[in-house]
Amino acid sequence: MKLATLCYVREKGKTLMLHRIKKQNDMHAGKWNGLGGKLESGETPEECAIREVREESGLLVEEPRMRGVLTFPAFSNEEDWYVFLFTMHRFSGQLIDSPEGDLAWIHDSQLLKLNLWEGDRIFLRWLNDERFFSAKFVYEEGELRDHDVVFYEAQAAGSQTAEAGETAVQPATLRAPTRFQPVYRTEDDQICWLCNGPVLKRHCKIVCTACGFTRDCSDP
Repeated sequence: MKLATLCYVREKGKTLMLHRIKKQNDMHAGKWNGLGGKLESGETPEECAIREVREESGLLVEEPRMRGVLTFPAFSNEEDWYVFLFTMHRFSGQLIDSPEGDLAWIHDSQLLKLNLWEGDRIFLRWLNDERFFSAKFVYEEGELRDHDVVFYEAQAAGSQTAEAGETAVQPATLRAPTRFQPVYRTEDDQICWLCNGPVLKRHCKIVCTACGFTRDCSDP
């Protein structure tokens, strides 16, 4: 089992993306990805996100916001990957020559035109929503075979202060945790998550009439 982070730094309608073309034997070779990597011993997901973005881009991010959790069964060498997904909007510093690939600010309207993993095309759209999500993407030989998702609706965002003896994570200031509950919205089953095309509902399956992509219904 592997634990990792995936981070999207965003500013003025653009997202920082990494074109993976430098490392040999890279399972992401040729793909455009966000930044991130595996958690080190003792790290929180937030600490890992801050460190990985700094190492791969030179940027010092603040207030990483966790947007979801991604599960990839047997994704690499038959190991399951669990990935904490973050977005960041506050940062400082200058981009470096990344050892992982070529960095580029991509306009959000052009993101889905890049050479992405198929699952990325799906969950990148969800980042336009405020709902937290837990999703599973099943790949076989590099091809997406199945996926499902549970969305969560925020109930309340309370405030919280550090108690005596607690230390804040540096250099970021982390937000207080938010309570969530699962929620279903009818619009979740009205478009194709892959191509945004029209869909039909057949025996609790959603079938895209444009590209043929099929998935389970979201309704309870």
